[in-house]
Amino acid sequence: MIAPSELIINPDGSCFHLHLKPEQLADKIIMVGDPDRVNTVASYFDTKECEVSSREFHTITGTYKGKRITTLSHGIGTDNIDIVLNELDALANIDFASRTIKPIFRQLTMVRVGTSGGLQPFVPVGTYVAAGKSIGFDGVLYFYAGSEKVRDKAFESELMRQLKWKLSGIQPYVVSADPSLVKQITQDDIIRGVTIAANGFYGPQADPELNRKIEAFEFNDSRITNFEMESSSLAGLSALMGHRAMTVCCIIAGRVAQDMNTEYKGSMTGLIETVLDRI
Repeated sequence: MIAPSELIINPDGSCFHLHLKPEQLADKIIMVGDPDRVNTVASYFDTKECEVSSREFHTITGTYKGKRITTLSHGIGTDNIDIVLNELDALANIDFASRTIKPIFRQLTMVRVGTSGGLQPFVPVGTYVAAGKSIGFDGVLYFYAGSEKVRDKAFESELMRQLKWKLSGIQPYVVSADPSLVKQITQDDIIRGVTIAANGFYGPQADPELNRKIEAFEFNDSRITNFEMESSSLAGLSALMGHRAMTVCCIIAGRVAQDMNTEYKGSMTGLIETVLDRI
């Protein structure tokens, strides 16, 4: 039995932060950072069965072309992903009445649709990039038992070597998105890249010396393509929990060209439509 302090259930039977009840969650989930973007995703739904808002977490569940889908906002940062992933897994796999794990595992499929900064000339503003691998600068995964089972240690070692890593107390980790889901979503028209999830927007992404090394990094024919702030913990925690997950982003800023597109909603709409059709 899971103690009330470790699984907080609200008086109405919903999980603590998301305020969702188990029956309100679909197996297919589209995640976005911005609570307003949930409305954009849900505007394509044929039917809507519920809508719940709590803090930065906004959720709508409905149907799209016969598929039951939940779209929810996770806010900014890997710390929020830690909250969202644990509560989604609890909604799917814990009996809230008895506080015990259900005997049959329910696997979730999660695609995060976000925005990102490009780090290579071949991913200019407007490009769609899927995080085949994610590099976490955040440290969240190290707090979970068994993280070494889902981490790419060879990639981590080479990353430390080529970047001449100097930040004491922080060591990057590398995890892969679910390969079958990446294939399903990207097909032949979305770049499969390597994404850094930074633990901040300004300082952690703006070191010119570090960014120069990141842009030059190459390992097993892979280059680091972009910066964002959530993909590593999403991929890592999902792998540990047994779920399928990935991140795909629209590049809205070019770190190399130093350009920025603040009018990116049209590009995001196209990416949302693609993910809805393929999830």
